[in-house]
This record gives sequence, structure tokens and C-alpha cells, in this order.
Amino acid sequence: MTLSRRRFITIAALGALAPAAVQALGAGGAGVALPVTDWRGIALGAEARLILAHPDADRLVAAALDELARLERIFSLYRTDSELARLNREGVLPAPSTEMVELLTLAGVVHGATEGAFDPTVQPVWAAHATAAAAGRGVTDAERRAALALTGWEGVEVTPARVALARPGMALTLNGIAQGFITDRVAARLGALGLTDVLCEMGEITARGAAPEGGPWPVQLSNGRALPLSGRAVASSAPRATVFDPEGRLGHIIDPRSGLPSGQALSLVSVSAPSAALADSLSTAGCLLGPEGLARAVAGFDGVRIEACDPLPA
Repeated sequence: MTLSRRRFITIAALGALAPAAVQALGAGGAGVALPVTDWRGIALGAEARLILAHPDADRLVAAALDELARLERIFSLYRTDSELARLNREGVLPAPSTEMVELLTLAGVVHGATEGAFDPTVQPVWAAHATAAAAGRGVTDAERRAALALTGWEGVEVTPARVALARPGMALTLNGIAQGFITDRVAARLGALGLTDVLCEMGEITARGAAPEGGPWPVQLSNGRALPLSGRAVASSAPRATVFDPEGRLGHIIDPRSGLPSGQALSLVSVSAPSAALADSLSTAGCLLGPEGLARAVAGFDGVRIEACDPLPA
């Protein structure tokens, strides 16, 4: 079988948010039509999108793509030259980037708030399931136990001087937080260049300022719910968007505490928050915690809301 990324993209901006042009005041107060730029591409293997109306849009998009490329060299699980790949290969990362330290520090906070449900050290367990699935079978109890022995957030050392993994064979996956973190950083880069109004989707969505037609950005969850968004981010996870088995029962979000796919009968978990990284990590954990556990977790953070925690159709 073929396994894709951690999730399908489950949030899409409404098609109406990108008219052909919007009016802006030019020299002397005259109205000038600004074209709406709607760039689309790929970030960390997921669909990516930028929507903005600005007279220097090409330069801004180029700056966003430079920032995206820089961050992928830090967080990509699949690029052999990334910081994450070096850490997983060598077990230690001397002089990590400030971005890596910041992301892992947040991961540790979310790990504690989610009762251990969010744990990037789950990568060996995920790899065991993927390897077994590629061979057309399920993971054995022995394989699962062996992989679990390589997990545990307490085995991750994070300091400005180095990141280290306590045991040989440990590895991290940042798929449940890096897309949100990159979304935040790309939006921040554009803000530093003076762009106040932009919708940025790099696997998750953050919306700043107003949509081209005015008002909040009209975002829609995959369950059809409209979610006007401004100055906030939203992330979604679908436990069974990708599965390890032909029957579609073994979802791709693995519980690091048991080594088993999520037992929650959920079709969609969506969380909004001040940052996409926080929304991303909490929506991932929500697939394992269920409605009550997720409610406990988000209560520990200011400005976080559960936007969807939908059961599977009967």
C-alpha cells in the first residue's frame, strides 16, 4: 500500500475569497485596482497556499518561499540534510537553530498538557506500522513493544547548545507540529516586510488582517462549517484520513503511550489558536484524547478553541 502524509488537507479557503482585483487608494487618493495573488504549491509534502493583494506581490511571495525553503531544511523528515534528519541519524544535534529549539520547547509543553498523547518520539512506532503495512500485514506485538522501548519524551534533551536523544534508535517526527510552525513563521516573515493582510496555508492556516473583499478571511472546515478567521490560526486532523489497513480501521495517528492507532471514533478534529503550531499539535493530540481529554488539554492555553470534534458517521 502507499502511505501519504499524516493527514489530508481538511481546511480550505472558500473560493469566493479571491476576486480578480480589489480597490486600493493610489497617489492622490485615486482608486487603483490591485490584483489578488493566489499562489499554490507544496510545503512539507502538503498543499500550500498564499492569498494577498499587494502591488509588490511577486517580491513578497518570493520572500515567503525563501523562508519556507529555509525552514524545510530544518524540519523535513525526508531531506537527508535537514536538522531533523541529522538528529535522527546521529542522535545528537550540536548548535541547533533557534527555530528547532523553539519548536521542541513548545512540543514539550503540549506533551505535558495532553497527558503524553502528543509525543514526537513516536516515530519508531509509526515506522514499525508503516513497514508492516508495506509488507501487507499488521505490526506484531513484539515489533510494537520493541518500537515503544525507543519512545518517551523524557529521553529528549533540548538546550540552546544541543538537542540529544537518550537511546540509540530513537527518532522524532515533527509532522504534528512543524506544518503549523512553518505557517506561523512564513506569515511572520511577510508581516515583517509590511504585509498586514494575508491568508497563509502551509499545511495549516493562519489569517492576518482582512480578506481582499473586506472582513475576516472566510475559511471553511471540511465538515462544511464556516469559520471567519482574522488574527488567528486553525488546524485540522483526521485520524483515518490515511490508514494502514485495506479495511480502513487502523488510522495513521499512533498513540505513543500504547503504540496502537487511535481508538477514538472521530472523523475530524479542528482547533483554532493564536498560533498555527499550537493548533496543529493540539488537533493531533485530540485524535487520541477524544472530546473530554481534548477539552482538558485546551483549557490550559489562552485563546484556544475546539472548532470540531466530529464522530465517524454511523
